[in-house]
Amino acid sequence: MRVLVIEDDQDVASYLVKGLRESDFVVDHAADGKDGLMMAASESYDVMIIDRMLPGMDGLNIIKTVRATGNQTPILILSALGDVDARVEGLRGGGDDYLTKPFSYTELLARMDALARRSKQTSEAETVLNVADLEMDLLARTVKRSGQNIDVQPREFRLLEYLMRHADQVVTRTMLLEKVWDYHFDPQTNVIDVHISRLRSKIDKGFDKPLLHTVRGAGYMLREET
Repeated sequence: MRVLVIEDDQDVASYLVKGLRESDFVVDHAADGKDGLMMAASESYDVMIIDRMLPGMDGLNIIKTVRATGNQTPILILSALGDVDARVEGLRGGGDDYLTKPFSYTELLARMDALARRSKQTSEAETVLNVADLEMDLLARTVKRSGQNIDVQPREFRLLEYLMRHADQVVTRTMLLEKVWDYHFDPQTNVIDVHISRLRSKIDKGFDKPLLHTVRGAGYMLREET
């Protein structure tokens, strides 16, 4: 499981990162709100742990910005603000759970597991993905755009599914190598470029608006142009 920790308190952050890594999580850490938002927007995580009071940008604004992009990654808010109004504000602002400081590490792990299970059940229940007029049926293994059938190969299907699940988000080459090809290293080949090119020719060629975009220096994004 990959976790993003956005926490400016050095002692709390070190405790969290060390404990999570010892529990076999892959952990990224940001000590600043703006840096945390950039990581949340550019990488894929299974759970985010976000402190409320942060330099650069407070936690609630990070969460609202993340949710506004359609990112539904489970978010656990970690905060010293423990009164009822603060918890309600955090949950209504887009957080999925709220844990006050000081906290028990075992309780934090249990809450993370519950969020991850809930997210997995939700994603598994989803059988049809839609982005603009592009439709993917996960059960029938079919792809259509504007009602027209599009023939895609198995690897192209996996690639497109990942892009559709992360629509309106920048998807990096590293993310694609890990999630679509199961590579945890860069093979130094143009395999991604070749498959992106083939996929683009199938889902965009002959249609009015392109959906698959290259984000220079960052990766790719599936979105409808407005």
